[in-house]
Order: sequence, then C-alpha cells, then structure tokens
Amino acid sequence: MGARIGYTLVSAVLVVYFGFVAHRGVVLIRHGSWVSVALGLAALALPLIGAWFLWHSTRFAQQASRLARQLDAEGGLPVDDLPRAPSGRIDRDAADAVFVERREEVEASPEDWRAWFRLAVAYHDARDTARGRHAMRRAIDLHAGKAPESLSRP
Repeated sequence: MGARIGYTLVSAVLVVYFGFVAHRGVVLIRHGSWVSVALGLAALALPLIGAWFLWHSTRFAQQASRLARQLDAEGGLPVDDLPRAPSGRIDRDAADAVFVERREEVEASPEDWRAWFRLAVAYHDARDTARGRHAMRRAIDLHAGKAPESLSRP
C-alpha cells in the first residue's frame, strides 16, 4: 500500500510540474519573438510527452495489479520466500534458480498468462527490469485475450 501512496504522490507532483511548464510555455509564446515562440512550443511539448508517459505507466501498473489480485485469489501468486542479504536484496543465485523454473513453466505453456506473470516476477527478482516489464506486458495481453504479434522466447 505504501508503494501505491508513493506513486500517487509522485504522479501528483508531476502533474503540477507539467502545469508549471505549460504555463511557462504559454508565457514564452505570448512574448512574441521567434525564439521565445519556438521555446514556448517546445515547453508545451514536454508536458504532453510526460503526461503520455505517466498515463501509460499508470495503466500498466493498474493492469499488473489486477492480474496480481486475480492470481492471488486463485492461490497462484508466487511466494516471496527467497533468501535475502542483510541489506534486503534477494540472493542472486536463488533468484536465478527460480528464474530457470519459471522460464521452463512458460516454455511448457506459452499462452498461459499466469506463467508469464510468474516469469515477470522472477525477472524482477533477478534484477532484470526491462525483460520483467516485457513479460508482464505479455501476461497482460494474454489475459486480455490479445494474441501477441511476436512469440519471442522468454
């Protein structure tokens, strides 16, 4: 729950910042010189790009949360029992061993969103965020009934 509150606070701060930048862009455009108009247009583009990114990130987090709740209700959510260092970081060798199991699970049933979700968690535990997001996106697409275009291997 703390992560959700933190995400909401950071998102709210970003929205306020987007407002300030957009306001500054309007002020620059009103100034009227060609340089200030160009800078003002660029300043207006930044909040639009940021808002798009924030929207997609929020949607991704909500969809992943929904899958986690469903998997938890089914009793299929992976248990977080990996050994940790005193700093709280997951032991890399243990995470790699679980990752191998999860990859084999996906290879055995590549169209099962549950297997892809568990693989995404294993990627996260192994500190491979990019592949973890890709696996979670695959899980979300499979859950929604979309056939992913590429059948890339895990």
